[in-house]
Amino acid sequence: MTCFSLCSDSLVASRLVTAGLDKPVYLTAPPETGNSLYVVEQKGTVRIIKSNRLLKKPFLDITDRVHRPLFPGDEQGLLGLAFHPSFSENGFFYLNYISVDQHTIISRFCVLPLNSLHKSEVVLFDLVQPYSNHNGGQLAFGPDGYLYIGLGDGGSAGDPDQNGQNTNSLFGSILRVDVDSEKSYGIPKSNPFYKIKNTKEEIWLYGIRNPWRFSFDFQTEEIYIGDVGQNNWEEIHIVSVSEGGLNLGWNIMEGAHCFSPEQNCDTTGLVLPVFEYPNDANYIKTLAGFTQTNQNIHGCSITGGYVYRGKLIPGFQGHYIFADYCTGRFWSFIYKDFGITHLTDHTEEIRRGAGKKQFYVSSFGQDSSGEIYFLDYEGSVYKIIGNNMD
Repeated sequence: MTCFSLCSDSLVASRLVTAGLDKPVYLTAPPETGNSLYVVEQKGTVRIIKSNRLLKKPFLDITDRVHRPLFPGDEQGLLGLAFHPSFSENGFFYLNYISVDQHTIISRFCVLPLNSLHKSEVVLFDLVQPYSNHNGGQLAFGPDGYLYIGLGDGGSAGDPDQNGQNTNSLFGSILRVDVDSEKSYGIPKSNPFYKIKNTKEEIWLYGIRNPWRFSFDFQTEEIYIGDVGQNNWEEIHIVSVSEGGLNLGWNIMEGAHCFSPEQNCDTTGLVLPVFEYPNDANYIKTLAGFTQTNQNIHGCSITGGYVYRGKLIPGFQGHYIFADYCTGRFWSFIYKDFGITHLTDHTEEIRRGAGKKQFYVSSFGQDSSGEIYFLDYEGSVYKIIGNNMD
């Protein structure tokens, strides 16, 4: 199947794994482990799903430290979780959360010994958030073994503090740090701003508005970034893990379009998204070379996903699946040779498999075998399965 416009044949469907969660926002699993999944609840708990069963006792409860969400769509709380690649040996995992005093906290915890888990916190970053939104939230270890941290522009509309284009601010960036250094973290010498004055050495990529979810394709060593837009465009950037220092455009650009100023902006040195879709549902444009009118591709808040590298759906290999939180629609595409093919709408098949008409997709997740899941903010976890699977 080769489609250069929207394909209609979906290779995937969905299956309910478990329900009964409280505002789940992320799912992951330690490397090289069995059948356990770890789910982040926004209020400040991490839950375990074992053999498709939600365990009653939380793996971790830091609700006393987390700013609890006050309303639907509140962007604060416990937002991200990443297990160290050597978790089975050192017991380290990392959290990204908004504290009760509205700081972004990036911390390390240790499960060894288990009875001191709650007291094992070591804070790597403590950043005062100027506003309550655009907090980012993602943590992930890359193919290079470094920890990548997604930080939004600090919030409010239009990036009033101009953080996106300021390399002397950590906001509006994806950071890259070495957590295996003697200190709580170190700066890799290959970071683009290493030992450069008036910059933040931790920055790997910048010009980002709100990278709620990003992920790595370990086969191609590329990072896929779903960047939530302002009012008009949702966007996906795909760059090689080896390409540090790139400016992804915000707030000069929103998607591939001038934002500030609205016309005749200077795009010199900017890396534009490979894919974007509009809020107004009028059309879709990708920089891979086609424009199509389609009322099904629209939304207001992209939820970045994963490239499928599992074994259960052979025909889905290499497809990047993502969704929109507002519309609850799902799509995928293949990215190769700087272009996009096989753009496919999976919404109806996924809804049919779940027996549900609408999802609020807060996040995707991946288990240790590369199989993909998605979270419904209303409290459930679903697994992406083949369209011909029971």
